[in-house]
Amino acid sequence: MVDVGFICEGDTEVKIVRSDAFQALLTVSGLRCVSPIQDADGNGNLLPRNLEKRRAALYKGGATHIVILTDQDNDVSADDTRKRIGDHPNQHTVVAVRAAEAWFLADSTTMSVIMGVEFHHDRPEQEADPFETIRQLFIQQTGRGVGTKPILARRMIKCGFTIERAAAHENCPSARYFLTKLQTLASAN
Repeated sequence: MVDVGFICEGDTEVKIVRSDAFQALLTVSGLRCVSPIQDADGNGNLLPRNLEKRRAALYKGGATHIVILTDQDNDVSADDTRKRIGDHPNQHTVVAVRAAEAWFLADSTTMSVIMGVEFHHDRPEQEADPFETIRQLFIQQTGRGVGTKPILARRMIKCGFTIERAAAHENCPSARYFLTKLQTLASAN
């Protein structure tokens, strides 16, 4: 087993990593999630000077690799986001294009369950604000909203969201990159 620690930008990413489906994926892949999962509480806290304490806690817990899970937000590119966070040995930065909520849009199966109708979004990572897109879709379809981002994340996970389905979407390369990165770490064992 390869011991991996996760530093997440915020609550949505933490909920994804903590989910039973994600933990099962890690186990099947030969990876073990080191506790506690670190919540950076916003991308402004993912600067090199703010990461050392979080990395140290994960290394102390036995992590041999650190995965930072963040959003691109308003950065021009995922590479710009990675540069802002900086490099560190055995640190791997995964950047969700725009926001992790784009991965929710890419999981057509779970979105169909939640919406109550067949759902497919052609370009989930092209949405400027995926959460707002989901919110508007819910209002149009159900007449009510989705609540906050953490409430949406809980609901998506409860209804079966998986990173594997998001990664299988033809236009969700950041989820595919995340899955590939995990597979690469697993093969390092």
